Amino acid sequence: MGAGLLSALLGLMLAQVQMTPQSLDLQKMVGFWWEAGVASRENLALKTPRRLEALFLTLSGETLTVAVAYNNSGSCQTEEIVSSEMNVWGKFVFPGRREIHVVDTDYEQYAILRVSLQWQNHEFYVFKYFTRSLGGECEPGFLKFRELTTDMGLYLVGRHGRCAMLLKELRETGL
Repeated sequence: MGAGLLSALLGLMLAQVQMTPQSLDLQKMVGFWWEAGVASRENLALKTPRRLEALFLTLSGETLTVAVAYNNSGSCQTEEIVSSEMNVWGKFVFPGRREIHVVDTDYEQYAILRVSLQWQNHEFYVFKYFTRSLGGECEPGFLKFRELTTDMGLYLVGRHGRCAMLLKELRETGL
């Protein structure tokens, strides 16, 4: 399994954190989310050529579907991943021993996620900061993200490129 595949897997999944909201309103999480920041202790997670730009979440009954837009060295790629398990506390399990856990959200402006996966008998995780719009780094959600991840040391501020716009346009037109 190469670094690109590890990055792709890291780009989407997370595990449980103590700051999780008591009860998550999944319906309020649906829609488009820009990736605005990433924090990790794993250098590999931040240096991959396959960069996540955006997510589009849909909910159908008990199934969460995550459509993802990546920029892979200048080429746009999309992927759809369906959860195999979820709960109202914000934990979503996906194929390949990948998990996403919603750490904090106000539903309207930001979401902080912890993505985790197992790779070569080692658990990797990253924290990701998502926004509904392209705001600045002084937003309360971003300040919470920085506070939560101060000991991680490695940061990357997301790029909002054409791959994210492509996903947004496709999902909003129903394609």
